Amino acid sequence: MAGQGHRVIGVLGGMGPEATVWLMQRILAFTPADDDCDHIPLLVDSNTQVPSRIKAILGGYGEDPTPVLCDMARKLEKSGADALIMPCNTAHLYAPAIANSASIPLLNMLQLTARQAAVSQYGETNKSISRVGMLALPAVRATGVFDREIEKVALEIRYPDNADRLLACIKAVKAGRNDQHTLTILDEVIAELEVSGAQAIIIACSELSLLADQLTISTLKIDSIDVLARAAVEFSTNSEVA
Repeated sequence: MAGQGHRVIGVLGGMGPEATVWLMQRILAFTPADDDCDHIPLLVDSNTQVPSRIKAILGGYGEDPTPVLCDMARKLEKSGADALIMPCNTAHLYAPAIANSASIPLLNMLQLTARQAAVSQYGETNKSISRVGMLALPAVRATGVFDREIEKVALEIRYPDNADRLLACIKAVKAGRNDQHTLTILDEVIAELEVSGAQAIIIACSELSLLADQLTISTLKIDSIDVLARAAVEFSTNSEVA
């Protein structure tokens, strides 16, 4: 199971830092390995100073993060990355600019997650799913960045009615308050999405991915961080993946 020849994955991280570490842990978990050299080589730019995506998108007064993100992509490529990944759903609004700033591919987490929602765990078309519920920042809904990918796979999308309550949970996780109160609210939000007709729940916020294993979800759960981690492993270890 030699890891020689594995392609290098560059990570545009720091949005947030704990979610970046969690992505790295998931990549480790999904990589078949007998020794250190079997694991995926990663170049990680955990840049916590990327301008706020929320302020730029919702507030309209924040600094545009595009130049910083593109500069990160170019530096990772120059350092030897063969592909880029970014464990921040909201920042994928800037994915086209990031992809154009480098000559190596950006594995788009939103596109990959939408495609995963359209198939079952067995790789067959999942015709039983027509509606998905989203756990995401309000900025994701405001921009429609995930909606466009979901529509491409002919699925309907449901968002929680109370966006502020979900945002408060996300901010609590960013502040390190992964307590039972936060989990209870998230479970209530998920129950509401299921009542609204969601047949699968997409965890479309990297902070909430940290709580994925603790959430009470009776329907299919699709975690965008896990989808991205598996794609990174596949790209790195499979020379036929473009």
